[in-house]
Amino acid sequence: MPLALLALAVGAFGIGTTEFVMMGLLPDVADDLGISIPTAGHLVSAYALGVVIGAPLLAALTSKLSRRHVLIGLMVLFVVGNALSALAPGHGWLLAARFLSGLPHGAFFGVGAVVATGLVPPERKARSVSLMFLGLTVANIAGVPAATLMGQHLGWRATFLGVAAIGLAAIAALALLIPADRATAVPSAGLRGELAALRPLPVWLALLTTVAGFGALFAAYSYITPMLTEAAGYAEGSVTVLLALFGVGATAGNLLGGRLADHSLRGTLFGGLGALAVVLALFPVLMRDEWGAAVAVALLGTAAFVTGSPLQLMVMEKAAAAPSLASSANQAAFNLANAGGAWIGGLSLAAGFGATSPAVAGAALAVLGLGVAGAAYAVDRREVAAPTGRVVVSHLPEEAGVPGLVD
Repeated sequence: MPLALLALAVGAFGIGTTEFVMMGLLPDVADDLGISIPTAGHLVSAYALGVVIGAPLLAALTSKLSRRHVLIGLMVLFVVGNALSALAPGHGWLLAARFLSGLPHGAFFGVGAVVATGLVPPERKARSVSLMFLGLTVANIAGVPAATLMGQHLGWRATFLGVAAIGLAAIAALALLIPADRATAVPSAGLRGELAALRPLPVWLALLTTVAGFGALFAAYSYITPMLTEAAGYAEGSVTVLLALFGVGATAGNLLGGRLADHSLRGTLFGGLGALAVVLALFPVLMRDEWGAAVAVALLGTAAFVTGSPLQLMVMEKAAAAPSLASSANQAAFNLANAGGAWIGGLSLAAGFGATSPAVAGAALAVLGLGVAGAAYAVDRREVAAPTGRVVVSHLPEEAGVPGLVD
C-alpha cells in the first residue's frame, strides 16, 4: 500500500484522539473551570455539532481546490482548534474551541477517502479506506488512554497541546507523502450543484443506513461502563482495559471489512449489520459473567467496524458527481448516529429495562439498518435495469475514484 495512506492514518489518529478523549477528561475540566459535569458534557456535543456542520459545508466549499492542499488546510484548522482549547480561559471559550476543532473532522475523512481510493487499483479501494480509518481505531487503543493519562497527571490543557502536536506531525506527513495534484479540472456548478448531488433517493438511503447501523453501536457503547460494572461485575478500574479491547476489535473489524468489501461490498455490508444485530442481541446473556462480557466488548467493535469501509464507499458511489461532499456527509451521519443512538439507549435505561437494555435497543437499530440497506439494494436493482431487462453496471467518472457497485 502507498505510504501516502500512512499520512492519512496519522491525521485520523489525531482526530480520533481529540474526539474521544474529552469523555475521560470531563471531571478534570469541570473541576478546573468550576462547572458541573453535565455542563462540561456540552463540550462533547459542541465537537459533534462542529462535525455535522463542517463536514458537508467545508467539503462543498473546497470542492474546486487541490485535495492535497485541502487536507493540509483542514489539519491546520484542527491544530488551531486544539491549541485554542488548551489556552481557553473559561467554559465559553473552550466550548467555541471544541466546536472549531470538530469542523475539519468530517471533511478530512471525506476528502481523505477520495484521495485514498485514487492511490490504489480498483480491487483495493475498500482496503485503502480501511487503512485510513486504521488511525481512528488505533486512537481508541493507544491515543485516548495515553492522552487521558497525560491529562490526569499534567492537566487537561497539556492533553490538547499534545493532540495539536499530533496534528503538526500529520501536516508534515501530508505535505511529504500525499502526491501533488491540481485543482479539479471538472466543471463545477458551484455549491448549489455540489449539494444537488445529495438529492437522489439512493444517496439518502445510504446515509440512513449509516445512521441506523452506527446508531446501533452507540446505543450500546455509550452505556458500556454501567453494563460492565452492574451486569458483568467488573470493578470500575478495569473498564479502561476493556475499552482498549473494544479498540482492538474495532481495528480487526475495520481491516477485515476493507478486505471483504473489495470482493463484495454489499455482501460485507449485509453481513456486518447482521453480525452486529446478533452480537447486540446476545449482550444480556454474555454480560452475565466477566469472560462473556470481555468477548462481547471485542465482538461489538469487530462487528460494527466491519461496515465502516462499505458504508463510506456506498455513499461515494451513490453521489458520484460530488464524492468528497458525499463522503463528508457520511461522516456527519456517523455523528448523528452517535447522538441518536445514545439517546435511544438512554430511553431504554430510563424506562427501567435494565443495564443491558441499550444493547437490545441497538440490536433493533441494526435490524432497521439491514432493512434500509435492503431497500437501497431494491432501488438500485430497479434503476440499473435496462428496458430490455438486462442489467447495466454503473461506472463512476475517474474523478470519483470509486468503482461502480457490481454485486
